Amino acid sequence: MASNRIKRISEEVKKTISMMLISGIKDPRINSMISVTDVEVTNDLRYAFVYISILGGNKDESLEGLNSAKGYIRREVGKATKLRYVPEIVFKIDDSLDRGMYMDELIKSVNKEK
Repeated sequence: MASNRIKRISEEVKKTISMMLISGIKDPRINSMISVTDVEVTNDLRYAFVYISILGGNKDESLEGLNSAKGYIRREVGKATKLRYVPEIVFKIDDSLDRGMYMDELIKSVNKEK
């Protein structure tokens, strides 16, 4: 179980990256329909797994744009959190919304058959 410090750091990283996605990153591949759903920071603070949800647009292109801006994002996270060691950021696509919509369609089709 993660300590309170790790949880606080995760929330601060999530807040900082979310604000950067709204106003800070000027890459045209990154559209405005990207949101940070969760951030998991490892216990040794080496990695921060950032789960993102991409609505509309090309997911691969948006992920490529985010990966190219990793250095800038990491520097800004370091300024905001004032940690001695800033975790390496790893972006992962969160497909829970797509899976939820798929499950909803399955439930609707089962109810329709009855």
